[in-house]
Amino acid sequence: MEITIGAVVKGGTSLGYKTGSWRDQRPVLNMDACKACGLCESVCPDSAVHVIEDVYVIDYDYCKGCGLCAYECPADAIEMIREEK
Repeated sequence: MEITIGAVVKGGTSLGYKTGSWRDQRPVLNMDACKACGLCESVCPDSAVHVIEDVYVIDYDYCKGCGLCAYECPADAIEMIREEK
C-alpha cells in the first residue's frame, strides 16, 4: 500500500510502515531505573516498544518520538532527547 500525504489508513497497520524518520525526539531507556511494568509497551501507538529476553527495547524504525512512553513511565526511566539527523 502506498501512503500519500494526508492519507488515513485502517487501524492495526503500524508495523506495516517504518515511520521512525518522522521524529525530532527519541526515547532513551534507563534500564537501571526501569521497573519492567510494561506501561511503555502498552501505551505506544506504533508498537515500537518490545520486550526481548526480559529487556525493554525501542524499535526506532517505527518510533515517531511522540513521548507517550516517557510521559507515562512511573519510574521516569525514559528520557526524550533531541534527535540528531
